[in-house]
Amino acid sequence: MPKAFPEEFRRDVVAVARKGQAPVAQIAKDFGISESCLHRWLKLADIEDGVRPGVTADESAELRELRKRNRLLEQENEILRRAAAYFASRAQPKMTYPLVEDLAADGIPVAVACRVLGFSKQAFYQWKADPVSQRDWDDAHLINVALDIHHDDPAFGYRFIADELNAQGIAAGSNRVARLCSMQRIWSVFAKKRGLHRRSGPPVHDDLVRRRFTATTPDALWLTDITEHPTGAGKLYLCAIKDAFSGRIVGYSVDARMKAGLAVAALRNAIALRDPAGTVVHSDRGSQFRSHKFVKALRRNGLRGSMGRVGACGDNAAMESFFALLQKNVLDRQRWATRQELRLAIVTWIERTYHRRRRQTRLGRLTPIEFETLHKTAKAV
Repeated sequence: MPKAFPEEFRRDVVAVARKGQAPVAQIAKDFGISESCLHRWLKLADIEDGVRPGVTADESAELRELRKRNRLLEQENEILRRAAAYFASRAQPKMTYPLVEDLAADGIPVAVACRVLGFSKQAFYQWKADPVSQRDWDDAHLINVALDIHHDDPAFGYRFIADELNAQGIAAGSNRVARLCSMQRIWSVFAKKRGLHRRSGPPVHDDLVRRRFTATTPDALWLTDITEHPTGAGKLYLCAIKDAFSGRIVGYSVDARMKAGLAVAALRNAIALRDPAGTVVHSDRGSQFRSHKFVKALRRNGLRGSMGRVGACGDNAAMESFFALLQKNVLDRQRWATRQELRLAIVTWIERTYHRRRRQTRLGRLTPIEFETLHKTAKAV
């Protein structure tokens, strides 16, 4: 390929030709160029001097620069458009490196994509050489286990999840678990964060009760709910299950944490003391009663779940009335220093006072134990 003549040489040849002291053909021959080349140089010189219309060298360079800039802007706009669609359509966590790889396959330079998306080319090529690091594998494993723990008990936040991971022999610090839970939006249903609004989850059962809190036989309808009360050592939670037939508390569990295991323990205690078959277990839409553990416990024992509406305390009014009695007769009587002290007071009131001493009008002025005893006797006769 022939080399281009220097700019200075071209200007000198044009200057000599413009003097007109010799024909163009002779000047071209003297300087060792073709006649057509000299004519082209003269034309370009006239355009540069404004004698002839056309695009000057500066304008041509500016035009090339504008075209280059326009092409770059189009590439950046395409990157942003594709990035917006990419991040909107895929679940967290969203990695940016695969997007750069897709853009490069469509002809967009890697350097441009990395600059627009805010990281270096070296980081992209390092990821491309080793797409999945050992830490990524470990994080993925932790996320799967955390999802299983949270699925079983939606009340668990990252602190409880970290405790459960350590209990399962998986070493993970609370900060790391908090980061992974935040990435996956694994939050306790009781979490209160600014700007974060959560609605109650969908019911896992239909409302089979419809505010009819009566039953003609024992173990036909059970009502359940959870209450809490503060002590000097922290809150104490009670999950109780009430038989709608006699009003007896057929099962209960007390714990320092309000998690799904509390509701499951109360249900197991009730099943151990009674003989339910097809019993309807009615509750509100608390996360403990919507948890995977509680639903499995109902299904395993042949029980039927029932749930009221969100924010409608009347849908479980019979259970709320029992907790109101408990609040007035035990919880509000004094300040409780320890959880154990309050626990014993609750258990004593339920078993000694509520079951065996407190007479109820709807039971014919009988206690729940007396009412069930008479019913068993009449049935036997």
